Amino acid sequence: MPRPSKLNPETVDAWLATHAAWQRVGDGAIARAYRFPDFSAALGFVVRVGLLAEKKDHHPDVELGWGKARLLWSTHDAGGITELDLELAEASDQLARNGPE
Repeated sequence: MPRPSKLNPETVDAWLATHAAWQRVGDGAIARAYRFPDFSAALGFVVRVGLLAEKKDHHPDVELGWGKARLLWSTHDAGGITELDLELAEASDQLARNGPE
């Protein structure tokens, strides 16, 4: 499967305008911090994101702490943000909303 190509800044800006919790990190990544009631909930979220990332063969940088998690999505081999990053950012939000299955 071919890897996605880097999106132009205008496309990323339009996406960010409708996803206020996400922020651009430099020119090549998007990030979001999530809050949870405790460490277990944050860890469960990170594990669910990790399982999704494995299925898509695309992995975020993750920071995990008590009641919090931060995800950073970027496509390193494309040199920036791709459609895959936006797709997985939205999927991450869905996982955070739905909680454990």
